[in-house]
Amino acid sequence: MSEKRILIVDAELVKKIDENRNDLSRSEFLHFLIDSQLKDEVKKQPQVITRDELHQFQEGTKELLRSFLDFFITYGLELGRRPESEQLQELSQRLQALGSSGKSKSL
Repeated sequence: MSEKRILIVDAELVKKIDENRNDLSRSEFLHFLIDSQLKDEVKKQPQVITRDELHQFQEGTKELLRSFLDFFITYGLELGRRPESEQLQELSQRLQALGSSGKSKSL
């Protein structure tokens, strides 16, 4: 059984408690109010990151950008090679023709 203490408060405060507590006891109502107020305070605290976390994020972003750059350079080099099959060469010529005709139309 929990230890009980007496809390002396103004009569107006007791009246407000009684008007708003519905089926809860005074003790339960005060406990509820205190808990919800403390939870709100925790939610209101700003989300902060440390300098180390920011540095790790920056390094991760730089590494991701390097990977993308490496991929696109490699991909471009692969496309730049001369195709070995005639069908691939024909397709490449068609695509280049479509690309150049689209540019000339927009000019």
